[in-house]
Amino acid sequence: MYVPPNTDTIAALATAHGTAAIAVIRISGPQAFDVVESVFRSRKGKPKTLRNKPGHTAHFGIIVEGNAEDAVILDEVLVTIFKNPHSYTGEDSVEISCHGSVFIQQQLLQLLYRHGCRPAQPGEFTLRAFLNGKFDLSQAEAVADLIASQSGAAHQVAMQQMRGGFSNKIQILRDELMNFASLIELELDFSEEDVEFANRDELRQLLWKIQRLIQRLIDSFEVGNVIKNGIPVAIVGKPNAGKSTLLNTLLDEERAIVSDIPGTTRDTIEDEITIDGVLFRFIDTAGLRSTTDTIESIGVSRSLEQIRQSAIVIYLFDVHEMTRAELMPALDEVKSYINGAQLLVVGNKIDKEDIATAQREFAEFDTLFISAKEHYGIDDLQQKLVSLFDSRTVNITETIVTNARHADALRRTNGAIERIINGMGMNIPGDLLAQDIREALVYLSEITGQQITSDDLLGNIFGKFCIGK
Repeated sequence: MYVPPNTDTIAALATAHGTAAIAVIRISGPQAFDVVESVFRSRKGKPKTLRNKPGHTAHFGIIVEGNAEDAVILDEVLVTIFKNPHSYTGEDSVEISCHGSVFIQQQLLQLLYRHGCRPAQPGEFTLRAFLNGKFDLSQAEAVADLIASQSGAAHQVAMQQMRGGFSNKIQILRDELMNFASLIELELDFSEEDVEFANRDELRQLLWKIQRLIQRLIDSFEVGNVIKNGIPVAIVGKPNAGKSTLLNTLLDEERAIVSDIPGTTRDTIEDEITIDGVLFRFIDTAGLRSTTDTIESIGVSRSLEQIRQSAIVIYLFDVHEMTRAELMPALDEVKSYINGAQLLVVGNKIDKEDIATAQREFAEFDTLFISAKEHYGIDDLQQKLVSLFDSRTVNITETIVTNARHADALRRTNGAIERIINGMGMNIPGDLLAQDIREALVYLSEITGQQITSDDLLGNIFGKFCIGK
């Protein structure tokens, strides 16, 4: 994405494309009021001046095309004005609420383009907000996360970051490092006098403290990533255990083909649902068994890969078909492929078995019993999944890293701090320490964008936004 100078006046649809009751067109830039005034009239057709109206006020009128003699009314609209710097972008901005016809939307946009606006690029409104100091970079990225949030947890984390929770943590780290960097730089100015302004013991204690906080933030990325993208839950087990039926029951739709023929599922099937504000991404897998069928073998291989990549693994078995002696080695095999995931053992088809007998038979495996077909025990299963998520995550009111770019910058910061600590242990000169501290400061600054000037980096970040934001 090319990052244009923010001197143009831009316009774009701020609501979703398609027919709706209303649509909102956003205009921002130095000529925003001039452009809108050129097409906006009172209901009786008289010109309306916006620049002398108070900011954050709405005005009813019509949008017209053409001069007074042959003007064509395109729509009745509500125009809301925002004056710089008290707007989303920090510029003069106008939002036009019009009827949601796709035809009307396009007619109004083309009219605004003819009167001096240009189409906004993806994320350009938020880019301008960043360039005008309304957000730092991590807060601007949180805007995209907020728009994309599909669960209460994702919404809460994005809202916290947009309001500066993560930025404040980074700023504190940066300020503390900056203070010591300044003292070491001062030592260099008095190098001939052999003066030590920066107490090395205090610096070492500070670095350990910063390292612990950075590591906590890095560790939170695993949790933050699943909050943002959905917690991957693999449903595995032998053929005909009822995996596809369970997926359909959880989703409350016929998403997967159900059949009595073993090996019906040859590939993974994914879908998402939100349970108690947490987004879960369920993956129905091919039945785990030895097979000579080439296609089914590929499906089994993919099932094993899903086990490795999942945060939670549901091992589903038929209580009518599997014995305790058979379940134990089956679970051991699944555990050998688990990579840090939590295992939930679920006995299915309890409608075919007395539950008390099943509980005695499989008591040592902490088994949850359900009937996917009859919807028995599904609520208990959902609550168990939420509790498993809660047990592996930090409190979502704390600062959680959800952005891979931020996590990478924190890892590089941690590496620079490790070099500083090792260098101090070897009594390296202050100028080399200062260089490593400056490097750590640069990595921290990349998160908030305080020292970012690269158009390529900004283009990559904001180009992923939707147009109109």
